[in-house]
This record gives sequence, C-alpha cells and structure tokens, in this order.
Amino acid sequence: MTEPVNPWTWQERFGYSQAWRVDGAESLVVVAGQGPIAADGSLVGAGDFEAQARRTFENLRTVLEAAGTSFAGLVSTTTYLTDVTRARDLGRVRAEFVTGPPPAGTVVGVTGLAVPGMMLEISAIAVR
Repeated sequence: MTEPVNPWTWQERFGYSQAWRVDGAESLVVVAGQGPIAADGSLVGAGDFEAQARRTFENLRTVLEAAGTSFAGLVSTTTYLTDVTRARDLGRVRAEFVTGPPPAGTVVGVTGLAVPGMMLEISAIAVR
C-alpha cells in the first residue's frame, strides 16, 4: 500500500508530495536518470524544452513498464534542470503523464548534463 504524506497543502501548487509511505511493496524500482534520448541514443528535441520533457516522461514510462510498474507506482523523483525557471513548464508536461497524487520530488538546477543539449534529466523511485 502506498499513501502520500502531506502535512501541509502549499506543495499542491507545485505538483509534488512531501513524502510517500510505502507498506508491503512487492518490489522497489530505482530508475537511473532518464532524459530526452531516442532508442538509437540520439538527443530528441534540441532546444525545445517541452519536447525534451515529453520524451523524458515517455522514456521514464518505458523503463517503469519494463520493470513491471507504472507512473501509479512512482513515489519519488529527482529532476535536474539546466534552467530552473522551466520548472512550471515541467509540471505542466508531467501532468500529462502522472495523474493522481504526485510523487515526492526535488528539482535541482545544474550547469550541464551528460549529453550535450539535454535540458533535463529525471531519476525516480517506484514500487510495484
């Protein structure tokens, strides 16, 4: 059983939960940083933040499903942005993929990522 833990309500404006309590999970899935990378390893959406964000969530969904879970099992994310002012844009795209109570989350501003031109990367923890 998973349950969001939110002693306040202000985080709802930002689309995340303070914590998740997980009881009796069958498995824990720890997902490496996912970015806007095509199946052939090439960058998707050069210079287009929303295209990169959508591809990143598509890749995250693919990995979660391959591990036997889904966005419904997502309990935590860490998002790295090369421009933290895009956090609201990220939230808008995330809402297209993640419905229900949002995972616990952290957003970190960085000067660069592993693949030149990447504007974001998301690592995650999910349960199944």
